[in-house]
Amino acid sequence: MRNLEFPGRSPVLAPNGMAATSHPLATQTAIDILKQGGNALDAAIGACAVQCVVEPHSTGIGGDCFCFYAPGGDINSMVSFNGSGKAPAVASADWYLSQSITSIERQSPHSVTVPGAVDAWCRLNKDHGHLSLEQILQPAIRYASEGYPISPRVSYDQAKQLDLLRNDANAGEVFLVDGKTLVTGQMHHQPKLATTLKRIGESGRDAFYTGEIAEDIVGYLQSLGGLHTMDDFASAAGEYVDPISTVYKGHSVYQIPPNGQGIIALQLLNIASGFDVSGVDPMSVERLHLEIESSRMAYNDRNLYVADMAHSDVPVDWLLSDEHASELRNSINPDAAMQDLPSFTAKPHQSTVTISVVDKDRNCCSFINSIFHSFGSVQMAPKSGVMLHNRGESFVVDPDHPNCIAPGKRPMHTIIPGMVARNGKVEMPYGVMGGHYQSYGHMQFLTRMIDFDKDIQEAQDMPRVFPQPGENTVEYESSLPDSTVAALQALGHKMVPASAPIGGSQAISIDWQDGVLAGGSDPRKDGCAIGY
Repeated sequence: MRNLEFPGRSPVLAPNGMAATSHPLATQTAIDILKQGGNALDAAIGACAVQCVVEPHSTGIGGDCFCFYAPGGDINSMVSFNGSGKAPAVASADWYLSQSITSIERQSPHSVTVPGAVDAWCRLNKDHGHLSLEQILQPAIRYASEGYPISPRVSYDQAKQLDLLRNDANAGEVFLVDGKTLVTGQMHHQPKLATTLKRIGESGRDAFYTGEIAEDIVGYLQSLGGLHTMDDFASAAGEYVDPISTVYKGHSVYQIPPNGQGIIALQLLNIASGFDVSGVDPMSVERLHLEIESSRMAYNDRNLYVADMAHSDVPVDWLLSDEHASELRNSINPDAAMQDLPSFTAKPHQSTVTISVVDKDRNCCSFINSIFHSFGSVQMAPKSGVMLHNRGESFVVDPDHPNCIAPGKRPMHTIIPGMVARNGKVEMPYGVMGGHYQSYGHMQFLTRMIDFDKDIQEAQDMPRVFPQPGENTVEYESSLPDSTVAALQALGHKMVPASAPIGGSQAISIDWQDGVLAGGSDPRKDGCAIGY
């Protein structure tokens, strides 16, 4: 239990239903939908739609989506959905190289893959929802048309994108006032987005992927030099997939398979399973050093291997093998940061929102929706008000790399929902946001709870560090003690202050015996957990 004399908050406890999101208006929307007879999936989609309005830098209908949904909390009935979009049908590496494009720039049409979120919402709602899509989109439509107040973290994040917002006239028209970003407490409206959401509610996915909305998006991207066509949008479709998993100290942890980086979260847990935790503090220099070194090696694997499995042979079994976890773990020098990463050969066989919801029937949902960087590509379709993501920036333009851009290919993805189970029942739907941080964040959050007995809120409150993938720098939050920073530097880590709070998270745990739900919400965001 936390020290009640210190700032902070306790876990939220409730018997019936619960939602945890990074914005209070979204959390309240989810609870309202549950009380109206919607299930956990309805509530998650409705909350996400609200966040697409009130947290437009973090997520949007111009982005992608992944989801776990377990009816009745039965892990054997859980469905897993990959709602990430694909590159245009003519987007070949040869074309980019012929245009002297050797990397995908953020604020360019080439960073925009076909958005997968709306297709995912519609498919999941049709297959598993209780309420109609039109019903659950009403709160988002209302906030977009009637207005919503800018919250503190939203204002903070948007201010950092001022220059890019000024570069796109359509985005600047919506998100700048007198050339400046919006401030805390200011009311804001998005009438074009309200109309677009209304059309989606009334006519489903075709409203977004065919007709006027698609024409608006495709036309704008083509005007910028993009390769997108109406056929690319009309053929967009997510898919149900088989999850991947590992067992961490009796807890089964589930992730969506690549193209997402969830496999790296599992790999990090496999490495951590061999660490001695007796008498160790989770924020000790000893523990943080082990986590940092594990991350550097695991993310190196990510950058080498994780890609769209429909186009590349990703060595999933090897990446999740005990053998590989052991060789990575044994490569760590407990007394010094490694200067050069070890090399292993694969065996021949080889700014985001996360939402957790549990309803009265114990249907469980872990839902994540993103436009990648803050405001994504910072390119907005002029008539529909759709801000477009920059997920294509994760592609490389190297024909020999597994994650090379190719026609109809999905890029390596950072957003990953999470689900924990024991004895065949969901124990906790959860998620971590924060771009590349997410895999590392999953490991940190779960080990704080499982190894160090922190409650669902304490595990999210603790100071964070994050080794930047492909670099020698380690970002740290200002709440990390100076003595810890100095000790990590003495081990050879290049410590740099984080430019912003690291990540965010939401989670709900289920006590099946007593029937109690416990929710936690990351203090780095504006949101909260609410139960009833």
